[in-house]
Parts: sequence; C-alpha cells; structure tokens
Amino acid sequence: MDQQNSSKELIELANMTMPYGKYKGIKLLYLPEAYLVWYQRKGFPPGKLGQRLALLLEIKVNGLEYLLKPLVRR
Repeated sequence: MDQQNSSKELIELANMTMPYGKYKGIKLLYLPEAYLVWYQRKGFPPGKLGQRLALLLEIKVNGLEYLLKPLVRR
C-alpha cells in the first residue's frame, strides 16, 4: 500500500461512524476500547467495518489515537 492510500485510509478511519448498535452514529475513533476488545473476542464483522475496527483497536492499544484526532472532520 502506498503512502497516499495509507493517508486516505487513516482519514476514512478517523471519520467513519458506527452504522448500527449501541454506538450507532458515533465516530469509530470515539468507541470505547472495551467495546473493540469485545468485538475482537466475538469476531469483527466482515468487510471494511471489521477491518477498520481491528485497525482502530491496534491504534488504541498502542496509544496512538492522538494521531487520528487532527484528521476528524467536524
């Protein structure tokens, strides 16, 4: 994956919202880490959402979510 695609993916991650459930409409970035861990144990959903949730969990576990916050569109 080249740098332009990586940047685009991170911008998308910072602005993607949860499409259903308890956190419907909340940006993925602001989901509680415990919720992401629960999904990891249960199994992430298929497709782009599951990929983004898994990536976000890794980012949060490593304390790097501050890198995504400037990318959030208000």
